[in-house]
Amino acid sequence: MYKANEGRYETMQYNYCGKSGLKLPAVSLGLWHNFGDITSVANSREMIHTAFDLGITHFDLANNYGPPPGSAESNFGKILHQDLSAYRDEMIISTKAGYDMWPGPYGDFGSRKYLLASLDQSLKRMGLDYVDIFYSHRFDPDTPLEETMGALESAYKQGKALYVGISSYSAEKTREAYEILTSRNVPVLIHQPKYSMFNRWVEESLLDTVEELGIGTICFSPLAQGLLSDKYLGGIPEGSRVTKNSSLKKNMLSKENLERISKLNEIAKRRGQSLAQMALAWVLRRKEVTSVLIGASSSEQIRENVKALDNLAFTDAELAEIDSHVL
Repeated sequence: MYKANEGRYETMQYNYCGKSGLKLPAVSLGLWHNFGDITSVANSREMIHTAFDLGITHFDLANNYGPPPGSAESNFGKILHQDLSAYRDEMIISTKAGYDMWPGPYGDFGSRKYLLASLDQSLKRMGLDYVDIFYSHRFDPDTPLEETMGALESAYKQGKALYVGISSYSAEKTREAYEILTSRNVPVLIHQPKYSMFNRWVEESLLDTVEELGIGTICFSPLAQGLLSDKYLGGIPEGSRVTKNSSLKKNMLSKENLERISKLNEIAKRRGQSLAQMALAWVLRRKEVTSVLIGASSSEQIRENVKALDNLAFTDAELAEIDSHVL
C-alpha cells in the first residue's frame, strides 16, 4: 500500500496561479510520454509516487496522451484509484482537448461537440467526476472563439472542471478568450505555452498579456524536448527520444546546436547545476511563470529536475551569457 511522504510539502515551492487563490507547485508533472500502454505501468506508477512524494501535486494530461491516445488518462486513473484516492483533494489534475483524437469531423480542434464529448470521455477514463483544470489545447481558426469558450463555460458551470484554461493561444487570442469568458462570469485561470531558452515566442507579448489579465502561466517543453540537457553531448543514447522518431528529430542535433548546448552546459556547471536544472530555473525566473511542466522516463529524472529549485537566481552576467548562445 502506498503511503505518501509526510514531508512532501516542506521543500516544494508553491506559487499563486495568476490572481486566483489556487497555488501550483513550481514543478508539475506532464504525462505526454511514458505513461501510455507501450510503457511499463510499474515505472509509471513509481514516477507518480515519486512526484507526489516530492510535493508535485499537479498532474497534467490531455485526451490524446499515450500512446495510444487515451491510454495515459486510463493508466493514470488506475494508479490514482489504486494508490492515491485518499489524496485526491491534495491533487490538481488537468486535461485538454484540441488535437486529433477520433476519426471523423468531430474529433479534433475546438467545436463545442468535440470539447464536451472529449471531456466526458476523459472523466470516464480517469474515473473522475471532475478535473481541476480543463483546457482548450489549441486555437481553432475555423471555429468561432465564442463557441470554443462557450464549451469551456459549460464545463465550468456544470462542475466538470473547477477551472478552465487555454494552451498555445497568441497574445491577441488570449485577450479575446479572456474577454468572452469574463463576460460570462467564468475566470480564465491559466495559459499553457511552449517556452524554453530555444523557444522564446512568449516574450514578445504573451507574458505581458497574461500578467495584465491576471492569468497564470505553466510552460511546457522547458527542456526543448531534452535538447537542454547533457543527454546528447556524448552522442545519441540508445532508447532516447531521438531514436524513437518522436517529437525530437535527429536534425535538431546539428553541430551548431550541440556547440550551443555545450556552452550552456558550462554555465550550468559553474552554477552548480545540471543543464536541465538550469534550463528549468531559467524559465521559472520570470515572475509571470507559475510552474514548469517536466516530462520524465524515470523517477531519478524527476528527483534531479526538482533540484532546479535549489538555485533559481541568475546574475545579469549569467543571463547575458546565456543569451549570447541562444539568440
